Amino acid sequence: MPDTAGRKAKVAVLISGSGTNMAALLYASRQPGSPYEIVLVASNDPTAGGLKLAEAEGVTTFALSHKGMARAAHDAAMDEAIRSSGAEYVALAGYMRILTPEFVAGWSGRMLNIHPSLLPKYRGLHTHERALEAGDSHGGCTVHLVTADLDDGPILGQSKVAILPDDTADSLAGRVLIAEHQLYSRCLAALVTDQG
Repeated sequence: MPDTAGRKAKVAVLISGSGTNMAALLYASRQPGSPYEIVLVASNDPTAGGLKLAEAEGVTTFALSHKGMARAAHDAAMDEAIRSSGAEYVALAGYMRILTPEFVAGWSGRMLNIHPSLLPKYRGLHTHERALEAGDSHGGCTVHLVTADLDDGPILGQSKVAILPDDTADSLAGRVLIAEHQLYSRCLAALVTDQG
């Protein structure tokens, strides 16, 4: 959404862990010409390592444990924090919660996710193990718009990563993560520019 005044689209990033994809988005946002800025990093885990990094980088954070809360109530609280931040887009970056259809509908076309497989292959968890077991020549990652169906929204971009003969799930995951860090910021920038 950048305009002639140079306004940047405001993005909230949801994480559950160390936040490496969040960090990649954040550092890309600080490069000249980036069409977006990160205005909030939020987590369902108050101990998520990515929150400390976001705080150190001067980004507003919000954390609310989902434990003991109904899913709809937790999603509503997260949604309120996101909207209060002024965010126009939501980027899921290792956010390990299945979102309610109501939450997803409220951000239709403006919420994206990165998934460590070449969708539509291997939705859900254990993607690298599944690619190895299938004897695939490539693993990879996909950035897609979020819909109510798990890992099933319109694809915004993919990166293929060759599988080596001696790969383990961990070694493949490490290379796919590098590809994720490259792909996610490009897809987010393209989305906010296209909708601007």
